[in-house]
Amino acid sequence: MTSFDSSPTLTAWRALLALAVVFIMLATTGWTAVRHQSGPGNALQAELTGWTKGRIGARALPEADSAPHRLAAFFGSLGSAQRARLADRYPLVVGNLNGAPVTLRYRANRTALAHSHALEHKRVNDPNLTADGHRDAVRRMQRFKALMSTDRQILAFDPSGSGKVAEVFGDLDHAQRVSVIVPGVDTNLLTFQKTTRKYAAPVGMAQSLYAAQRAASPGTRTAVIAWADYTAPVGVGMDSAIGRLAASGAIRLTALANALPGDSRVTLFCHSYGSVVCGVAARQLPDRVDDIAVAGSPGMRAQNVAGLHSHARVWAMRDSDDWIQGVPHLEVGGLGHGEDPVTPAFGARVLSAAGAIGHAGYFEPGTESVTNFAEIGVGSYSSVSCASEDDTCRSDIYGDEVA
Repeated sequence: MTSFDSSPTLTAWRALLALAVVFIMLATTGWTAVRHQSGPGNALQAELTGWTKGRIGARALPEADSAPHRLAAFFGSLGSAQRARLADRYPLVVGNLNGAPVTLRYRANRTALAHSHALEHKRVNDPNLTADGHRDAVRRMQRFKALMSTDRQILAFDPSGSGKVAEVFGDLDHAQRVSVIVPGVDTNLLTFQKTTRKYAAPVGMAQSLYAAQRAASPGTRTAVIAWADYTAPVGVGMDSAIGRLAASGAIRLTALANALPGDSRVTLFCHSYGSVVCGVAARQLPDRVDDIAVAGSPGMRAQNVAGLHSHARVWAMRDSDDWIQGVPHLEVGGLGHGEDPVTPAFGARVLSAAGAIGHAGYFEPGTESVTNFAEIGVGSYSSVSCASEDDTCRSDIYGDEVA
């Protein structure tokens, strides 16, 4: 009798299973890869057109996609009044420039949010708007109003389409350690923050992690970024089964990591499809990224840690109730995202997720999952809890630890 263990036949059967799962996804959710997302036109692109022709005094403005150090040098050469003038004139551009001063980006994005709020207010009162359009406009107007509060630090904002946004908790300019939360499917402006299931949304995730890090190491200056600054897949469909959006998200994530101020050490916390983004970005990340931690991962577009081509330590966790474990972890013809990161074959350091319930519960306060994330974020590696009874996930840890 033919054995199905570690044979080409097994690989073929796994491939067929993966394809069957994808076809079921498509039958029930549609081809999300070509589905148009709702929302206003590209206001950022319109503003970029003005930026390319703009000047500050006699000087031409630098290209918006210039390297962060060049943009930092440009803004450093300006007076405070000149910087403020640019932020007020081109708020969407300045608010999204990697290399612009962080506090200037906060100011610019608050202005951009105010403009967007005013536009949505007009749209709400448009008699030609459909009922669905009216509900969308009301929700967007409410979201913009909440984000433009003076106590919020919005690092990136783009209202175009379904929208992109990133928010900082803590003092990013002076942080010793910076954590970036990379969320998964169905992440956009409207889902960035939730009242119910608060800790399943990027803002709640970041707030929980920031509080846990301060509890774990009160003397460590930390900052956490809720990063929803990429176009995430909509639902469980074709876009979530391939790497197209992860590739474009990885470019943006790498740009963020390269532009963070100071000399802080950086950790990425990647949930669900966010771990695909982190996996694609891994080989391009700067050396300051010490750790990549994934939770509820469908795969990282690699067959093992070595395949990520990153110097960063790779950590993984999955709750026993997480439905993602039923997704075929392989890659066939561009479908699927590769090996399961919690398997021994992948080679990640597998952490305990005790207390987390289901796919969206990893950042719930009081869970072992968020406590483990906090310890990694402050560099206290010897304090993490491994998934197994031994200390395998803590072995061969090098580098300084926070006392």
